[in-house]
Amino acid sequence: MAVITRGFGGRRRDDADLPPGQYRTDDFPVLSAGPTPRIGLDDWELAVITETGERSTWSWSEFIALPADEPTVDIHCVTHWSKFGTRWRGVSLDTLLADVDTAAEYVVAHSYGGYTTNLPLEDLLDGQAWVAYEFGGEPLVPVHGGPARLLVPHLYFWKSAKWLRALELRLDDEPGFWETAGYHNYGDPWREQRYQED
Repeated sequence: MAVITRGFGGRRRDDADLPPGQYRTDDFPVLSAGPTPRIGLDDWELAVITETGERSTWSWSEFIALPADEPTVDIHCVTHWSKFGTRWRGVSLDTLLADVDTAAEYVVAHSYGGYTTNLPLEDLLDGQAWVAYEFGGEPLVPVHGGPARLLVPHLYFWKSAKWLRALELRLDDEPGFWETAGYHNYGDPWREQRYQED
């Protein structure tokens, strides 16, 4: 006699890559904490600022001349959607930080428009994060964070700050926009770290 409820087919194979509480979508929903900034490429600049105040900066032409990677990654939003196999082009944080002398353990990502989010520095190194400027073989459009956004696919997507303008290296942790509003300080989708109490 069968002990499996009729209609039960087991776990779908593609669900093995789906964090708990998430659903898979082929769309790319647009969620923002405010209006979409429009940054001209002639005005765009990316800065890395160390804990001592030392700055490294790149103009747009300098930035896109850096060696680029083309990661294909799954992304997971805190609002429960996941998008599999997203294709990006961008500069690894390993490249941007290669010549930076720092004792920092944390980073605050600053966006055009005022958004911030905090991350442990170790989560941006060793091929885990990029500053992305293309999505799906096309320039990254403003509603998805263009001209360039942080891409940290192993954390919830609010940690992948859109419209990136600076990475501030810090000795201490400083919660960003959503973190001060009650979101989890780290944001691991596999541990469902959505809110502070998770």
